[in-house]
Amino acid sequence: MQPDADWLLTLAHAKANLPGNAEGFRFFYGLRHGTMKAGLYAPQQIDTQGPHKQDELYVVISGSGDFIKNDECRRFQANDVLFVEAGISHRFENFTDDFSTWVIFWGPDGGE
Repeated sequence: MQPDADWLLTLAHAKANLPGNAEGFRFFYGLRHGTMKAGLYAPQQIDTQGPHKQDELYVVISGSGDFIKNDECRRFQANDVLFVEAGISHRFENFTDDFSTWVIFWGPDGGE
């Protein structure tokens, strides 16, 4: 059960609601307010996402790997925070099997 679902998103609830997907794309939005959307992203083996219309933050929950943003590669690990401006190419690579991250989108299309 998700207590106070309009303002609290627990990791247990988000994990329980991650869809299974043959392509490995697993994402669950758990909170929405105005332009803000927050959820859990836990890809399997490959990250196939493309640029998004809004600015976004990733707060890494578990795992480690490489983050590619505009062809620049940075190593990440649990508890790191990554920022991506709207419209920027990005993806996770070489990530561990336990990789999962909170993702928060906000603002107008095109970013702030």
